[in-house]
Amino acid sequence: MLNIPPFLSFVTLYETYLRRCFTNAGLLLQTLKLDDETTIQFWGPNPGETARKPPVMLIHGFGPVGIWQWRKQVQCLTPHFDVYVPDLIFFGGSTTTCAERTEVFQAASVAKLADKLNLDRFHVVGTSYGGFVAYHVAQMRPERVGKVVIASSGANMRKGDNEQLLGRAKLEKIEDLMLPETAANLRTLMDLAVYKRVAHVVPDFVLNEFINRLYSENRKEKIDLLKGLTLGREDDPGIYALQQEVLLIWGDHDQLFPLRMATELKELLGKKVKLEVMKNTAHVPQIEDPLRFNSILKDFLCDDESS
Repeated sequence: MLNIPPFLSFVTLYETYLRRCFTNAGLLLQTLKLDDETTIQFWGPNPGETARKPPVMLIHGFGPVGIWQWRKQVQCLTPHFDVYVPDLIFFGGSTTTCAERTEVFQAASVAKLADKLNLDRFHVVGTSYGGFVAYHVAQMRPERVGKVVIASSGANMRKGDNEQLLGRAKLEKIEDLMLPETAANLRTLMDLAVYKRVAHVVPDFVLNEFINRLYSENRKEKIDLLKGLTLGREDDPGIYALQQEVLLIWGDHDQLFPLRMATELKELLGKKVKLEVMKNTAHVPQIEDPLRFNSILKDFLCDDESS
């Protein structure tokens, strides 16, 4: 395997650019100790600033940390909101000595972060695995969470959905797809997650660099997170209606969580749910078509901000 010096690394250079984008948007990388077991790292407004805007929490999916998944949304939302982008537990600088590995624990950690930040009322936006977390945060804190946005996130997945996904990927274990160790597996993940299939033109040494830098850290703990999911264990999705207004955003070509799951999730989450389907996108519409995604997201969050 070709080892690339850090100063020539595309991943290092691009991550430096991403950090600069977040900094230019007025966010600082911060760390808070939630309790004796758990520490969370997050990007958020300068705590010394007195002017406050409505808070919104952007929760990343299972993959690279938040700065890789929310750059365009941060740049769009920070003029109107106090934006917080936490790294979920075992991603980035967030860690715990607690043995729990469920998405419910992730949600409890995000809720504790909101408590520590004195956010009396805040919106949550989650993509993919982060959508699972956002759903549970809204369930835990109905009096504190304003609006809920769930993007590309089959929170209603059933026992057979993972098997069908592995069939589409032609892999045996979910960690082989979500935590790829080979260029071939990362290429498979990209083909399923992105509408325009560009992975075949990316050289193996570049994909291996992504794997080493973005997927290898805390691999054992992340496998435990996949195995610890409470969702998708039964034939009943176990999803209940939310009290909040909910927006679902989905790519019409999503192969990780197919569009049929979005239409079912809309019915399960109650009467105050809106579904927006984005054409010619797959599992990461916030990256594939950020202008359209941001327009949908901003219109929803800014409509009656007092809600």
